[in-house]
Amino acid sequence: METRQVADAAADTSDPRSGLRAISSLRALADRLELAQVEAGLRAGMSWQEIADALGVTRQAAHKKHAKRIDPSLPVPRRAR
Repeated sequence: METRQVADAAADTSDPRSGLRAISSLRALADRLELAQVEAGLRAGMSWQEIADALGVTRQAAHKKHAKRIDPSLPVPRRAR
């Protein structure tokens, strides 16, 4: 199913089972896309704070969610002390 069809199914309340499955699929897609953008941000030299700001979360939340999932070959910025 295409993303637009999945989104339509998620918004359609006439079949909750189908809608809930669609929401689960969209959540998984959003997680994959978010990780790809976090990795792109790190490659571009963004700090965890800049990434967190763009995501609307704290630096700690962004780091906790993504630090162990990113490509290990990526250079990860360290906070200045």
